[in-house]
Amino acid sequence: MAGRGPRPKDPNRRARTDSSGIASTVLRFEQSSAPDLPEDIPWPDHTRRWWAMWAKSPQSDLFGSTDWDFLLDTALIHADVWSGNLDRMPELRLRVAKFGATPEDRARLRMQFADADVAESKRPAAESATARYGRRRLATVESIEKAKRQSAG
Repeated sequence: MAGRGPRPKDPNRRARTDSSGIASTVLRFEQSSAPDLPEDIPWPDHTRRWWAMWAKSPQSDLFGSTDWDFLLDTALIHADVWSGNLDRMPELRLRVAKFGATPEDRARLRMQFADADVAESKRPAAESATARYGRRRLATVESIEKAKRQSAG
């Protein structure tokens, strides 16, 4: 009997093939520290705190010099927003999303905090043992029939 649903599309007519033959460029990573905000610009206090927050963020462990340069340009937009130019907020939102500013951004970028592993290890043993016990008790029909035959005789 044939399977359910429509017939699969002809592979020659597919728009996307997900070929693994696409080459990528592997770059040497050089971590860079956060530069100081330039002193010749009157930075709002909110922007100074924002900059310090990014410098201490876990994401910054993966920032190179070009990332910090892009974030410095973003700081100018942040300062402009906090100085009252709310028209710049969409650009600010798009720029900080590239660095994983919100949980949604981090999920899209496939970022996870390592503390999730620590939290998982602190789970009560009884809860995880019960789940494992339930899985261990599953048996196939063949193993049940075999056990019945052995006990019968």
